[in-house]
Amino acid sequence: MINNIKVKNVYFGPKHPLALIAGPCVIESKLKTINIAQKLIELTKKRKIPFIFKASYDKANRTSIDSYRGPGLIKGIEILSEIRKNFNIPVLTDVHSIEEIKFLKGKVDIIQIPAFLSRQTDLVIEAGKTGCLINIKKAQFMSPTDVIHVIKKIESTGNKRIIITERGTSFGYNTLIADMRNLVIMREFGYPIIFDATHSVQSPGGNGKTSGGDGKFAPYLAKAAVAVGVNGLFIETHIKPIEAKSDGANMIPFSKMDKLIQTIKKIDAIK
Repeated sequence: MINNIKVKNVYFGPKHPLALIAGPCVIESKLKTINIAQKLIELTKKRKIPFIFKASYDKANRTSIDSYRGPGLIKGIEILSEIRKNFNIPVLTDVHSIEEIKFLKGKVDIIQIPAFLSRQTDLVIEAGKTGCLINIKKAQFMSPTDVIHVIKKIESTGNKRIIITERGTSFGYNTLIADMRNLVIMREFGYPIIFDATHSVQSPGGNGKTSGGDGKFAPYLAKAAVAVGVNGLFIETHIKPIEAKSDGANMIPFSKMDKLIQTIKKIDAIK
């Protein structure tokens, strides 16, 4: 049986409608981040879909030393905290080191363990100790059955506020596949399952110094995952993905989000 998890006014679980976690990959500027947050809030209110805003203050796992990483911890958290407070919406961001965690508590609602770091025991445990809702990103190299060990690390802190996100599985070099069986396997662990549609079409390191991807496939995978029965979708979006400073190739343009949301809501209603 899957636990129903609440964060502010949003619920994840089988007794509740599909939730949407969406936003840009990384904070590019305060103005741009507030602008996309406002547009997503207006859209999700219009379509009546529960919404969590996401953005990263630092992309610590970039392919190249030359890649844009973000504004950094202090400035980034300040922007996310302002969005959270002014718009009264739950906010998600990812953490990369134990030292960063103390700055997140009380400033964001969901702490995300990045896929590449999901086996880092000390990081996972320290995040669990905050009592915040923890989003485990299943590593690209990890089998779905291995996720139970990450869950147990968090549970060892007394924290059972957990969601699990599938974001694709390595298939040779520079390629990911989305194995829908993983969604079914992982929900047996008793926690809500989220599907990351945009990172699942990523091509890690595929452009040489940066990652590539093919965002046109993301809406198809999103619809398939909702049909399987996920409790939420994770989607990175941008007004102009071609100008995005990180992961633009696999994003869904904001202009296409309305149509997608309408479709996934219809699928969710009959699953």
